[in-house]
Amino acid sequence: MKERADRAARTAQGAGPLSRRDFLRRLAGAGAAAVAVTGLGLSFRDPAGPAAVEQTRILSTLGDFAAPAPQAGKPRLAAVHGTDRAAMFAAGVAALGGMAAFVAKGDTVLVKVNAVIASPAILGATTNPELLAAVAAACRQAGAARVLVTDNPINNPESCFEVTGLADAAKAAAAKIIVPRPALFTPLTLPGGRLIRDWPVLAGAFEGVTKVISLAVVKDHARAGASMTLKNFYGLLGGRRNIFHQDINGIIAELGGLLRPTLCVLDGTQVMMTNGPTGGSLSDLRAAGVMYLSGDPVATDVLGAVLLGRSPADLPYLGLAAAAGVGTADVASLYPVTVHTEPAAG
Repeated sequence: MKERADRAARTAQGAGPLSRRDFLRRLAGAGAAAVAVTGLGLSFRDPAGPAAVEQTRILSTLGDFAAPAPQAGKPRLAAVHGTDRAAMFAAGVAALGGMAAFVAKGDTVLVKVNAVIASPAILGATTNPELLAAVAAACRQAGAARVLVTDNPINNPESCFEVTGLADAAKAAAAKIIVPRPALFTPLTLPGGRLIRDWPVLAGAFEGVTKVISLAVVKDHARAGASMTLKNFYGLLGGRRNIFHQDINGIIAELGGLLRPTLCVLDGTQVMMTNGPTGGSLSDLRAAGVMYLSGDPVATDVLGAVLLGRSPADLPYLGLAAAAGVGTADVASLYPVTVHTEPAAG
């Protein structure tokens, strides 16, 4: 039944089912070029045909946006405990040397949020708008010339940004939402990648960008086991990206090679323990009261896994990403610092 439903979903997107032979060819690194730039449920079909989508160059990555490394022995990861996301973010950044350690005057900052579905923020499936507002404001205060916000959701992008509250949060913080459209996607072939080969990615949103901040939530995920920082980069893919569910650990590990972010903020203030990644009920959530900040997406996800009651071994993509040089699973090597934004109870 599940296979039949997947086939029907692919057909509804305007294409026939992907054959096993075709997918094996993708795994072997000889996949055909993708010309339909779509989210899982949103079709971006250009009436002028494939030629209207930029295909004149094949990218290898989206860029290295990593912040300068701090002095030896200085913390490169902060674990912040509290309930107020804005206060937690401010405290975490301060513990890592201040916002000036990540954003400089004149920077153009792209904030990659999770706006996967049109769901209110209280249900925990998407980036919290209060956190986005705090991050965008901090970037402005550090001297950023522009703050951009983007994602390629499953549902209609405009609806997702509106219903989640992210559109209002961006507007209040003088940030601009970059809504995905065909012209923003460019084929990318990841060096050494098995899956991301000649695949459309949201490269146009990175035009002129000098810093990238990822705002992810900690969620259960039916296929991957967990959706956190690395899985947040899935929203940079176009095309019929649901085919990658057949090798979910491989694709999440490869996503880490798309770019080196300036800062990753993993929000575990509320954790979606069940029915992820979309949830739908407050009963799916538990209050964990922690937020992790680091430039290392693997390390943040290692810690996030614990909030879900899982070990890194339960999430094979973490080991694959670490082996590929995306980050480290050795959290202690980042000299983590713990911060409390509220007095301890009792």
